Amino acid sequence: MRYLILPYRKYVNALRAATRTALRMALWNALFIISGLLLIALAGEAYFRLTRPFMETSAPFQFVDGVGLIREPNSELRLANLDEDIYTASRANSLGFLDREPISPERAAEGCHIAFIGDSFVEGKEVPIADKFHVRLEDMAARELPHLAIATQAYGIWGTGQIEQLPFYDEYARRLNPKLVALVFHLNDFVDNSTALHSLKFGLDPDRMPYTSAQRDASGVMKLRPPNPDYRRFMLPRPPLPPKSWRENAWDRLLGISYFAIWLNEKNIWRWQQRGGVKPDRAAWADTIAERPCCASLSGWRPSEKFPFTIDAEREKNPFTWDVHLLSPVYEEALEYTAFGIAQLKRRADSDGAALAILAATDSMGSRDDPQFERLNSIAEPLGIPVISQYEYIVSQGHNYQDARWRQDFHWNATGHQWAAEAVLEWLKENQEVCD
Repeated sequence: MRYLILPYRKYVNALRAATRTALRMALWNALFIISGLLLIALAGEAYFRLTRPFMETSAPFQFVDGVGLIREPNSELRLANLDEDIYTASRANSLGFLDREPISPERAAEGCHIAFIGDSFVEGKEVPIADKFHVRLEDMAARELPHLAIATQAYGIWGTGQIEQLPFYDEYARRLNPKLVALVFHLNDFVDNSTALHSLKFGLDPDRMPYTSAQRDASGVMKLRPPNPDYRRFMLPRPPLPPKSWRENAWDRLLGISYFAIWLNEKNIWRWQQRGGVKPDRAAWADTIAERPCCASLSGWRPSEKFPFTIDAEREKNPFTWDVHLLSPVYEEALEYTAFGIAQLKRRADSDGAALAILAATDSMGSRDDPQFERLNSIAEPLGIPVISQYEYIVSQGHNYQDARWRQDFHWNATGHQWAAEAVLEWLKENQEVCD
């Protein structure tokens, strides 16, 4: 028996020793991996803290009676677009627009004052205020058209169409008696002017919008409606968010303090929560509001994957046989809303003795035979409104129009703002009478 026990103990002791050695190695390896990950995290955090001014977007809004949502006056707007490495910090002026302080009425009266009105292209939060197209236009005109004494002001708020921009002229631009009112038009303005489509785009109640909107009355006449300050209480229902796990909650807390974690999350390298929350069910929204008088054109309509970015969203359903001139009823109605909004601005400019022009922003508006440009021109031409094509100017200079925008963002980069300014300047050289 003794001869059997001795080898057994020997093997057991050897196994124990090997186990202790393996555990020590595993612990050392784990410590090495944890230390390496910690070192990477510290290095990444230090890098982004030193090279990035901030990592999160801050865009404070406030509601103004009769106007709707505008930027909080004198507040700082921060844009952090990690996909494009855009980090801009702009301060709203005392009116609530991302621009310099308004010029004095005396200066406006001395020369040719131009008021630019539009959406995110006029707001231009992707570049510093000094690089925005209207500021560059003013600088170039001082050298090339000094006798006109051009002074500019910008009134732009993200996500608005011409109907929603009417108070920008009524409450702000009109005070300075501009010689020229220039609307900056982008493809999504067709959607934003439509009460039904704008409601689907942002999940708003079509009868309680945060901006000026329009709706036909019982006789079919288009009527304006003021913005509703209680719009948040009546937002269209969204799917409930699923409960978060402990890991997601911990990751959320880390995102609140770590630049490196935000970068990993935005780049989809490492994230533990669904980006942007639950996707809204716009088809259900369409069915819900189609029963209302404002939105009957939505009956039986289904938004495509590209909604709300293009009025030609149906093209993707059958791209080979689809007629670019054939739109669904809700899009045809959007064109009517757009025509109504532009006509309202034209009427106001005429009554105040100001000229009105439209800058068609690339890359949503191509040459004059492009369906989108045709639709805009078919509205502007009967009203006697000239349309300046940024696309045609860029091509005429031998440039690539795609260089005017960011790689993954359709807004203008600094080059796009410069080319927009040049396009308007060339038009002004040929139409100096608008400043008389």
